[in-house]
Amino acid sequence: MSIVHGLKLPASFRDRIEDLRAGRAEPAPARHAATVVVLRDHERHGLQAFMLRRVRSMAFAPGAYVFPGGSVDPRDGEAALAWSGPPPAEWGAAFKADETLARELVCAAVRETFEETLVLLAGPTGETVVDDTRGDEWEADRQALLDRSQSFGGFLDRRGLVLRADLLRPWAHWITPVIEPKRYDTRFFVAAMPAGQRARDVSTEADQVAWVRPAEAAERAEKGEWMMLPPTIATLAELAEFDTVADVLAAPREIVVHEPIAEIIDGEAYLVLPDGAERHYPQP
Repeated sequence: MSIVHGLKLPASFRDRIEDLRAGRAEPAPARHAATVVVLRDHERHGLQAFMLRRVRSMAFAPGAYVFPGGSVDPRDGEAALAWSGPPPAEWGAAFKADETLARELVCAAVRETFEETLVLLAGPTGETVVDDTRGDEWEADRQALLDRSQSFGGFLDRRGLVLRADLLRPWAHWITPVIEPKRYDTRFFVAAMPAGQRARDVSTEADQVAWVRPAEAAERAEKGEWMMLPPTIATLAELAEFDTVADVLAAPREIVVHEPIAEIIDGEAYLVLPDGAERHYPQP
């Protein structure tokens, strides 16, 4: 996607843009993060994605509809965990990351999805997947991951589980623009909802969840009904072109880094967006 479109920003952003240009302010460092678009085929509605609405008290993207995900935990790179599927080096080639970071990103993708939805892309063997994550013991494990008293590798090892990297596919790479006080360097993955499992509203960071057709979600953003960030809108617009989960997983992807750029155009502050995101985004 070529960057050709702009989203008009509130006037308050102009000072931030000018301060960054003049060197009076420094961009915040972008933390590595992973997010997963969990998909399913619905008998009546077709292809659907699982989305969460972030609580309005969050420092980053309050009230926005997002996909499950979050920052990398340094322990996500533990090399001892059982792994099935493309090796870290292959993920690194897809995301232009070194092998250590690639391992961390895949583990963060699976861990964060479990923490926020109880969907777990892991199984007793490299060919199976956990069929149910409901119950007090699973919730205790989720809480231990959240408070970092247990590493993801330790969790898998204790339960005798294999991380199913083969259930994920690389999809996109977005970096938060430098005008934002909190920034993330985020790799996007897609994955099919495992049979037998249920995505649940368990995250304290979200107050609402929904299974929704990508085209419908993008339309809600266009109408201003659902607040979304440009990467989410662009991802939904791309997914709306597919009919089934299998079609999405089979789609060839060349991962291009997208980092929206803040500019002052004709005296107004704009965020320059990739082609495809702008048409779904309501103007303030």
